[in-house]
Amino acid sequence: MNFVLPRIYPIADASLFSANDMFMQFVEELVLGGISLLQYRDKLRSPREVLDQAYEIKRRIGNSVKLIMNDRADFCVAAGFDGMHVGQEDLSPDGARQVIGAHRWLGVSTHSPEQVGIADKTSADYVAIGPVFATSTKANPDPVVGLEGIRAARAFTRKPLVAIGGITRGNCRSVIEAGADSVAVISELIRDPGKTVRDFLAILG
Repeated sequence: MNFVLPRIYPIADASLFSANDMFMQFVEELVLGGISLLQYRDKLRSPREVLDQAYEIKRRIGNSVKLIMNDRADFCVAAGFDGMHVGQEDLSPDGARQVIGAHRWLGVSTHSPEQVGIADKTSADYVAIGPVFATSTKANPDPVVGLEGIRAARAFTRKPLVAIGGITRGNCRSVIEAGADSVAVISELIRDPGKTVRDFLAILG
């Protein structure tokens, strides 16, 4: 498969919003801003609420962007998403692949070059590495890897590499120059999401 990720990999974290309608407006503004892929994440609500929200995202967005489900292989299939993303503590990449099938996208989070090397040998389509910079979106974040971590990770895989953690419009170019193919963005998108997406796309080309 000729697998190519967009330069910006937006993550819509529902736990950052106090109301569902605010979150859905945020998602729709990201789409209007020009994203081509979106990961949906919610680590706080019940499984039933997460699945209901996944259904609503799919209903509103349809096939206009690639939709990636965080953590849940079963929800990915049930809601008709295009792929899923697993962390180090989640279902293994190969276990996830058995659930979602061969044609959906699969990504895996790593936090060191060594973990990148292990992920490279799985059926994952892309590998995420981070946090690159300090981040506020996780209660207990892993140690910062910095730009040197990106450079080191690049040597461990030929798969598309997504950098995550504290990435902003001000530092995203340096992350790509260090070897990442794509930048995952969360907090930077919250204020004025449509304009922020357009800014990232202009900076990253």
